[in-house]
Formats: sequence, C-alpha cells, structure tokens
Amino acid sequence: MTDLPPTLPSDHVLTEAGMPAPAPGTGTGRILLIACGALAREILALIRINGWDHMTLVCLPANLHLYPDRIADAVEETVHKHAARFQRIFVAYADCGTGGLLRARCDALGVDMIQGPHCYSFFEGNDTFAQHDDEITAFYLTDFLVRQFDAFVWKPMGLDRHPQLRDMIFGNYTKLVYQAQTDDAALRAKAEDCARRLSLDYEYRFTGYGDLATTMAGVAQKK
Repeated sequence: MTDLPPTLPSDHVLTEAGMPAPAPGTGTGRILLIACGALAREILALIRINGWDHMTLVCLPANLHLYPDRIADAVEETVHKHAARFQRIFVAYADCGTGGLLRARCDALGVDMIQGPHCYSFFEGNDTFAQHDDEITAFYLTDFLVRQFDAFVWKPMGLDRHPQLRDMIFGNYTKLVYQAQTDDAALRAKAEDCARRLSLDYEYRFTGYGDLATTMAGVAQKK
C-alpha cells in the first residue's frame, strides 16, 4: 500500500501548514518527495495515476513563497528530519525566488531538485517557457493560485484594503495567463474574474503537469 493521506488537506491548510509525512511504517526505505504545498494535489495525482507507491510526499507551507529566503532552511530541516527513514530524497521545488540558494543547499545536502526558475516554467515545460521572451508583462496563475488568489495576491499585496495600489503594483502588466493543470470550468471562470479584478487581459493556457510529470517519472525509475 502507498503512504498517501486518506484525504488531501484543504488549500488553506496547504498554504499555512503544509502536509506532514505519514507516520513511520510502511514508507521506510522509499523515496521521499519534499514539495511545496501548492503542488500537493498534482503530485498526489501523479503518484496515484502511475502507481508510484514507493514514493512518500511531505509538503512545506505554500506561503513560504511569500518569504523565499526561508525556503532553503525549511527544506534542509525537512531533509534532516526524514533522512534516516528513506533511501532517497527529492526536492519538488524549482528555484522559486531563492536566487540559487536552494540549488546550492540541495547540492550541499546531496539531494536533487526540479529544474527551472519556478512552477510556471516547469508546468509549461522549461524549454517552451524559455521561449516566451515576449511575456515579461504577463502575470501567471496555476490551478492552486487561482483557488488561493485572495491568500497569495489580493490580501498580501493590500489590494483588499487599498485597491488604488493596483496601478502601482500591476500597472506594467498587460495580461494574466492561467496555466491550467486540469480542465475545470469553475477554475476558468475564477481565473477570468482574477484578471478582471487586476484589470488585465486574460489568456487560458492548458499545460497539464508539464515537466513535473516527466521529472517525477525519472525519479520514480531511478535506482
């Protein structure tokens, strides 16, 4: 049996607290994935679809993205906490605003991580995303960030209290790109509303799981 939680924590819990690893037991000796809470739904879906029952997932709070200087320390702490239980550890983070600090920390710890600057890149595919040199004025959302738009964008940026800040913060943006991992009409409607609230043009772009899927397949098969 796989060590997946019986129910996925709510987006609020994944944002504020993350998701702990299962208690010691059948997962010992398997592959541990240390991921951002914003990727929990997608990673668990891939584990289930592919039957990767030798993988165990632990998620750090997604709101660490609001404080990227804290990500490397949190990852290192989690690696040390679980290293004795698992044969291998993989970090399901891209650089995510750490300025190379997370890569350096992972190298020092002897663990690998997802390639790419951020999840917008690896969801679309790093090679494809790198070709978007004309999208410097695009603002990206994923499934998780559409669902958590208020928690990650509207409230932290003070737009709920001071809507006039919109022009100061987003005045140089031209469009909102919704990179969809799933085909969900309700999320599409909400993403369009997010674009409206930010006074940006809207573009829907179905990416699926992109390089996350191929990266995890490689991790699953690696001896």
